[in-house]
Amino acid sequence: MCGQIGVIYGVKDRQPEDYDYLNWLFAYLMLLSERRGPYATGISWLKRDGSHNIFKRTIRASEFVKERQFAELLSEVDNSTTWLAGHTRWPTRGAADLVSNAQPLRVGRILGTHNGTVINADDLFERFDLSRFAEVDSEIIFRMADDTLRDGRIDPPVFKERLALCRGQISAVLASKLDPTTVIVVKGNMPLEFRYHPGHQVMVYASDSAYLSVALPPETGWEKVVTRPMSVVTLRCDDLPRFSAEPFKLAARY
Repeated sequence: MCGQIGVIYGVKDRQPEDYDYLNWLFAYLMLLSERRGPYATGISWLKRDGSHNIFKRTIRASEFVKERQFAELLSEVDNSTTWLAGHTRWPTRGAADLVSNAQPLRVGRILGTHNGTVINADDLFERFDLSRFAEVDSEIIFRMADDTLRDGRIDPPVFKERLALCRGQISAVLASKLDPTTVIVVKGNMPLEFRYHPGHQVMVYASDSAYLSVALPPETGWEKVVTRPMSVVTLRCDDLPRFSAEPFKLAARY
């Protein structure tokens, strides 16, 4: 039961006060998500030129947000940023005290976070002869995405074929560094909810709708975005809030 938190930025010339609010909101959602994963916390951003930065520690979110590096990374978010991702970890596979097992993960050309457990991850690594650097099963999702890139872009139909081989629980958010204005959401059989603000031109998500309800009351202009479970959602930063969605299946559990 991990927590995923994030901001996907549409096109807008934002002022410093806009980022002050959005960064505060992101940090607040991270704190709310601590109960979903108190064992490790991490954040990353991705920019239009494909550059990225990741900071993660094996500590609670309430301690993490006090770290100097956390404030420094948020201060680097600007009008070229497309995605700010956060994760709070509850370990199911992999040692809790290893930073390499914390998320977000950078796997090849893919950045991503995952909530759930892929119980046949070891078999899939072997089947497709994929390398790995961490102990976590989450890595297989991003390895498979990286292995199916076409001209630097994640190909949803091909990616869905790989996802259909996974057994377990999956909701994930990922993007290719070679296609940084496209964010792919795998909304599977684990929760992930979205809100959109037309004035701020951003999509915000969290693993628990209650956190969004607390942080983003509707009277402040935030709108609920309906995404169906068991779908691969493609969000394009240049065309928010519109998105495309395709259904997918997971392998039978047994």
